Order: sequence, then C-alpha cells, then structure tokens
Amino acid sequence: MQVEKLAIPEVLLITPPKFGDSRGFFSETFNAKKLAAAAGIDGVFVQDNHSLSQQKGVIRGLHCQLAPHIQGKLVRVVRGAIWDVAVDARAGSPTYGQFVAAELSAENWRQLWVPGGFLHGFCTLVPDTEVVYKVTGDYDKASEAGVIWNDPDLALPWPVAPDEAVLSDKDKILPRLKDAGTLFTY
Repeated sequence: MQVEKLAIPEVLLITPPKFGDSRGFFSETFNAKKLAAAAGIDGVFVQDNHSLSQQKGVIRGLHCQLAPHIQGKLVRVVRGAIWDVAVDARAGSPTYGQFVAAELSAENWRQLWVPGGFLHGFCTLVPDTEVVYKVTGDYDKASEAGVIWNDPDLALPWPVAPDEAVLSDKDKILPRLKDAGTLFTY
C-alpha cells in the first residue's frame, strides 16, 4: 500500500496494490490493519456509499456531517474518473479554508482519505462515473452541512466551466464558508 501525504498532511492519497494476469486483476482495496499501520487511519468504517453520475461535469459537494455524526471518508472510483477535493473546515487550523485535490480514476486506482473536519466534493471527468466510499460515521440528515461549490473565497479550480456544472438543487443553495458558521474546531 502506497501512502502519500498531500499539502494538508491529514488528507492522504492511498494506492492499494493491484496484481494482474491474463485473467484480470486482484486488489485488496481495504484492510483495516494495513491501513492503520501504513497511514495511521484507525477509525471504524460503519457504512459504504456508492454513487453513479451519468454526465461529465457532475459536481457533488462540498459536503460534511457535523458532530456528533462527523464522517471521515475513504473515496475511490470503480468506473470513470473524478477530480476529488477536500477543504479544511476546522476553525483555528493553520490550513483553514485551504484545499487539496487529486484525480481518482478506475485506471490509477488511487483512493483519497478525507478525515472528519473537512468538506468533501468531486467533479466527474467522464460520463458514467461510479464512486464508492467508506465513512466513519452513520448518516444523519440533521447533521448534514455544506458549502457552495463555487465559493469565491475558496477559489477551487473545478475542471468544468461554471455554466456546464451539473448540480443537485440542494448543492446550488449551500452557503459560502464565511457564512456557514463554525463547522468544526481544530
């Protein structure tokens, strides 16, 4: 398992080994003991989520869940490709309001660890993209929160023109980070 710290060191890019032969491939995409040893991730994953985005340019995010249902996420792509982003939303953090991003695809086999305290979102780079992610907290509708994807203070370099972004009605009306209140504390 290859683990790479990004510019915000709590967010990790993880590449599990993939073994191929004439039949196809095998990969152990998750192993709790190995993930804890290699990356220091020892949270208990309680739920798996799977999304399909049928169009290129679908943006999902920027989302989080507040206490007491904070979620860390281990994100991977099983078909297609995404630009995946994590934004530090921990008030008092030296990297508050900063982001890291990575391309995740079925081809590059990379995963992104987004710890609790971060906003998470992604943009599909190709049609028919499927994203699978594990979370460390149970879903709780009352704990949902988020920030608008195109917050000018964050200035995220989304790989889609603003007029071509495909968003849910919910994601279109999220507040800016400065108007969201204190989501998390460092």
